[in-house]
Amino acid sequence: MKKQYVILGLLLGCLQFVQAQFTLDGEFRPRTEYRHGYGNIIADGADAGFGTSTRIRLNTGYTTEGYKLYISLQDVMTWGENRQLLPTDSNNSFSVFEAWADVDLGSGWSTKLGRQTIDYDDQRIFGSVGWTQQARNHDAALIKYKKEKFMLDFGLAFNQDKADLSGFSSVGTDYNTAGFFSYKAMEYVYLKQQWESFGASFLALNTTFQDLASGVSTGTVSSLLTVGSHLSYKKGGFGIEGNIFVQTGERQNEVDVKGAYLAGLDLSLKASSKVGFGLGAEITSGKKDNSAAFFPLYGTNHKFNGFMDYFYVGNHANSVGLVDIHASANFKLSEKSGLLLKVLNFSGEQKLPSGDKSLGTEVDLVFNTKLKGAGLAIGYSQMFANDGMYELKGTTKDEAANGQNWAWAMLTIKPKFLN
Repeated sequence: MKKQYVILGLLLGCLQFVQAQFTLDGEFRPRTEYRHGYGNIIADGADAGFGTSTRIRLNTGYTTEGYKLYISLQDVMTWGENRQLLPTDSNNSFSVFEAWADVDLGSGWSTKLGRQTIDYDDQRIFGSVGWTQQARNHDAALIKYKKEKFMLDFGLAFNQDKADLSGFSSVGTDYNTAGFFSYKAMEYVYLKQQWESFGASFLALNTTFQDLASGVSTGTVSSLLTVGSHLSYKKGGFGIEGNIFVQTGERQNEVDVKGAYLAGLDLSLKASSKVGFGLGAEITSGKKDNSAAFFPLYGTNHKFNGFMDYFYVGNHANSVGLVDIHASANFKLSEKSGLLLKVLNFSGEQKLPSGDKSLGTEVDLVFNTKLKGAGLAIGYSQMFANDGMYELKGTTKDEAANGQNWAWAMLTIKPKFLN
């Protein structure tokens, strides 16, 4: 009889496993970079940066009729950061990148709870910043509704520094994590309707920041409201995408924001099966006498304003704003490879102290190809800085090195261990 019970238990377990779906996959992504002016003007005589970093992930998902559970473990390593025979990780970068459950509530409603990436539309305001090795996540709770081509999301987050035996180390408004617009609390609503060729979305995002003095909580908070829309149209080989967002309220430490805005428009044309073109412009408002500049908060900023990340990537947070006019061409070289060429011209939305606005021009080249079970991408970028760029970055043309450039190569392998 015991054997029968064991067999029956195994059969029931197998039946449950068949009814559910279990996945186990990973990612191995090393990237080598030569930095001679990436992110900022490099000084004359300064050594170029060169090194390799690697992102590794182990992802597991479990899906049943009522819920989906997902966990992603991540480590980001720089080659050589650990000395030989060292038993610990020098940069302490191992983390739980994602850990969430998506529970079906019925009639199109669901809730997604836990550490997760949040991506909407072209990722201008909310994006996972996949280009960076560490990427971005949020500890949040979402209430979601989806029916056919309509979706509605409510997002909520309330952050603390840590928990201890007596409760939470920071209660109420206290939150001591500084920088990069880390928020104490977040509330948003996102709606999207997709028609045959046209799509429209609306986002209203309120972020509350803990005010800090010398890195210590002051006990007060500042709240910033970001409201806007993303529109898209695509028919045949022609496409249009547009963004319009405004910000009002206060940035961290009660910095006033009044009528700050971002407006962008991009056109795309697929001229043939092997060639595509793009043309666009974006204006991001700068700092005025009575208002801070617009900042795109939690977007994947590497996609916009040049791959060399001179703007809005840990920099340019409250400056002269930006006018970005850009053109691109995509070439399909073969069934497995392609080439992107993009040219961007930059100027300030506000004048610099000298009265100048012109900043410079960036050229980006990216070649990508598919290998057997992997992908390879190789890029090169060159910044042709004008006098305004040197002024913006706090240097002069004479002090800067000749040839502000950046080159990189990245291999991506995503094995599927179990499905």
